[in-house]
Amino acid sequence: MDPKQAYAQVFGPGAPFELVEEDVLGERVQVIANRPRSLRELVDASAVHGDKEYVVYGDRRIDYAEHRQLVGSVARNLRDRFGIGPGDRVAILAANCPEWILSYWAVVSLGGIVVALNGWWTRDEIEYGLSLARPRLLIGDERRLARFEGDDPGVETLVIESDFEALTRAEDSSLPDQPIDEDDPALILFTSGTTGRPKGALISHRGLIGFVQLTQASGFLGFLVRDAAPDPDAPPQCALMTVPLFHVSGLFSGCMLNLALGAKTVWRGGRFDPVEVLRLIERERVTQWSGLGSMGPRVLNHPDIDQYDLSSLRNLGAGGAPISPAYLERITQVAPNGAAALGIGYGSSESVAVIASGGGEDMAAHPDSTGRVNPTFQVEIRDSDDKPLPPGVEGEIHARSAYTMLEYWDNPEATRSTLKPGRWLATGDIGKIVDGRLYINSRARDMILRAAENIYPIEIEARIDRHPGVRETAVIGVDHPELGQEVKAVVVTEAGASPDAAELSAWCGEKLASFKVPSLWEIRSEPLPRNAAGKIVKTVLTGETSGIGIEE
Repeated sequence: MDPKQAYAQVFGPGAPFELVEEDVLGERVQVIANRPRSLRELVDASAVHGDKEYVVYGDRRIDYAEHRQLVGSVARNLRDRFGIGPGDRVAILAANCPEWILSYWAVVSLGGIVVALNGWWTRDEIEYGLSLARPRLLIGDERRLARFEGDDPGVETLVIESDFEALTRAEDSSLPDQPIDEDDPALILFTSGTTGRPKGALISHRGLIGFVQLTQASGFLGFLVRDAAPDPDAPPQCALMTVPLFHVSGLFSGCMLNLALGAKTVWRGGRFDPVEVLRLIERERVTQWSGLGSMGPRVLNHPDIDQYDLSSLRNLGAGGAPISPAYLERITQVAPNGAAALGIGYGSSESVAVIASGGGEDMAAHPDSTGRVNPTFQVEIRDSDDKPLPPGVEGEIHARSAYTMLEYWDNPEATRSTLKPGRWLATGDIGKIVDGRLYINSRARDMILRAAENIYPIEIEARIDRHPGVRETAVIGVDHPELGQEVKAVVVTEAGASPDAAELSAWCGEKLASFKVPSLWEIRSEPLPRNAAGKIVKTVLTGETSGIGIEE
């Protein structure tokens, strides 16, 4: 279907996701007219899916009707036993598990605020998060609570393994009924914290519902543009989740979006295991999986992949940065059923909803783009003086929508520097817009300045990643007494491969200008350090200046 015609059928007057303008927090912005007004409405509506499975975790299977009943029971007990009500914070510190999901839906249904603590944090970091958010209750699993070493965490604590089951029993399992406003806060989600202490993005019911609806609408639009006809033999929608629930992908997409879609979600705990992922895709007939960070290549390049049936896959996702050309090629080789629906999205904890997204043929034609700016979003590229730049010129990406975070919790200074007048969000990312598509080059702080030349690591990383002996790469700038900075590449090799610095330098030199070719190389077999979002934490690597020097 013609894209303009498809757009009208999705977003035009009378369409399922009709767009209108409304005043939100003092700004005139676009919103979707027909929408739930709270997350509790999403839970209530999901009961229509009845005995369809919602959560699969090991041998445990929870259907939608049971989930709706369990959420009501947990909410009633949290209110009656712990006094949780509107505006109260409840922190969750646990690995992915059904109890995490039930706790989330119960707290937001009460009008409370979930504090999603990073389950990978150390004791010091957990204590920081608790002191910042000041929750009324902490729900945690034994392994993470053990990091307190028997000391009192300073907040009433409910242990999942021993205390949670009692919450699921209540005489009245109906959902609470106290009023919830669209712009009431529902969630504190911590930033990745790659520099300094993590900040807590305070997110509203409106923002989270906006994420769900806008993602649904984008999928519907892509379906119409591709003229895709429903396949009666296709397996039911099933998403495998290998990212944590305290992260955007796990909570927003895995938990919330799939509930709205009536899809099955498959969760697993413990360390990432590519073989287990392959087993689950085959056993549960998984149709959607997002291999963030190094997860995707580790699965799709596994030597035993041909032993598993991956024919159910229809959607393979990526996020956070343009997908590497090498990974894109591998997807089309291994999972051709999913390649046509390959998608990428660009957003953040602060933007809440996805700012730009792409997929299908458009993504294949423009693999270095993060897609087109989504409806309801406005995007400006600005210079260092905060002035808008014309199309094609790089600058800092600014975005505005009804869904942007309310503020950074208890951090007015950071809020002022990130949320600018008019509620424009300064993302900190460098990019440009060309023909309506958004291109991201690098985090501003990752840019390398070598002898007055701006060098964007992603361009170099994309070239190195195409080398057959390379698994993953991080390019960083290190201090140089004359040049200011020089380019260093940290390379993780594939098993059995042993490319050396000279070979990799020559490989880069075939496609890149000489000043972009790394002069320092660190070649290793251990994985690169990553945060919970699957992104490489380059600050861990920046101080490691040892390497093999190569003459230019």
